[in-house]
Amino acid sequence: MKTRLLSFAALAALLLVPVIRAAEKSADADLKCPVSGEPAAKDHAVDFEGGKVYFCCDNCPKSFEKNTAKFAAKAHHQMVMTGQLVETKCPFTGKPLNAEKTVDVDGVKVAFCCANCQKKAAAMAAADQIKKIFTDVSKSYKLADAK
Repeated sequence: MKTRLLSFAALAALLLVPVIRAAEKSADADLKCPVSGEPAAKDHAVDFEGGKVYFCCDNCPKSFEKNTAKFAAKAHHQMVMTGQLVETKCPFTGKPLNAEKTVDVDGVKVAFCCANCQKKAAAMAAADQIKKIFTDVSKSYKLADAK
């Protein structure tokens, strides 16, 4: 009886390993490489502004580091998506956030101070939303572990 139970437990553990690995991989599935737009993986990362930015391959970090300004908005968007940056103020005005005035920006819920800012963001194309909201995050976002 004990042998069967131990065998069953070992088999169950072996069956769970691929499921756990698949879950880890799918956690990366929503992340997009800021250079190529392809799915990013956490094993291709560089440090950026106190956090980490993830890429699809070993070549994209080289392009990113050559011109971080070009890719900053997408990098910041990814940092918000991974919880490294936290929104503290309206990205347009710097005023306090209204939790009821939000827009989904490519998988990231962004809050605004008022209906006017919310409408302004909602009316933009997705690429423009990322560029306008995430290029300069110094006044509206902070590092998650920063007090």
